[in-house]
Amino acid sequence: MNFKLTHGQAVFCMVMVALMWSTAGVVTRHLEAARAFEVTFWRSFFTLIALLVILPLWQGRIVWRRMAQAGWLLWVSGLCWAVMFTAFMIALTLTTVANVLVTLAAGPLLTAVVSRVVTGQHLPRRTWVAIVVAGVGIAWMFVSQVAAGGLLGSLVAMCVPVAGAVNWTLVQHNRLKAQAQSSAAPIDLVPAVMVGALISSLLTLPLAWPMAASTHDLLLLAGLGVGQLAIPCALSVVCARVLTAPEVSLLALLEVLFGTLLAWFGAGEVPSPHVMSGGLLVVAALVGNEWLAWQERQLA
Repeated sequence: MNFKLTHGQAVFCMVMVALMWSTAGVVTRHLEAARAFEVTFWRSFFTLIALLVILPLWQGRIVWRRMAQAGWLLWVSGLCWAVMFTAFMIALTLTTVANVLVTLAAGPLLTAVVSRVVTGQHLPRRTWVAIVVAGVGIAWMFVSQVAAGGLLGSLVAMCVPVAGAVNWTLVQHNRLKAQAQSSAAPIDLVPAVMVGALISSLLTLPLAWPMAASTHDLLLLAGLGVGQLAIPCALSVVCARVLTAPEVSLLALLEVLFGTLLAWFGAGEVPSPHVMSGGLLVVAALVGNEWLAWQERQLA
């Protein structure tokens, strides 16, 4: 099954994806014994198990043949997902949820640059303005968080937007190549999420010993594997077939807002005034970009 969303449906879907992604921080704060690499291993492992069930049910057995025919693009995308899965959870054990999420907000800046260099696709002025405004908000938040002692966690978290920029650009390149060859269908990169979970599991398993997770921890991490990674990550790739790479990255910024609020009310991690004011700038940039895009579509 290879359904395609409209632009409006893709935007709404990405908002829901960002909401599901944002639950990682608050859930992690309620773990009893699992730490660092063990947390990463179990979340990636449960994601892998979930996708081994979901993908055949969704796409049928043909999914395995498509993976065998996908070539290097699938594995590079999977490696990007593995970096994102691993770095994100390790960063959460080193610093606050708000600090990690603020660092992820660098994604649109990096994605726009990588996308422009690799695909040469023209970006509308509104998207560049939104990126600059969001960048100001990110810088304002980032300086305050580093000053508070979150440098190591921020450096680890920075691996996530770097890998994300490469990944979304690969998805967009795949789509543009298929459009140029009108007879060819784009390579299905949804299974790359499963490849990423497999790589992350294998890399972190030796580092996770000795295992200390309680039954309570395993239940929470299983929930993250299915509801915070497997389902939303697969949906995000479907959305990226319709949206441009910078649009996907901008909409993913909502994870910063949702995650910070969830950690505040669900785990008592009160964000600093710098995070709140900078976050408002980021959200304003996101809303402004999508509103102007909607107006352009109406005029067209």
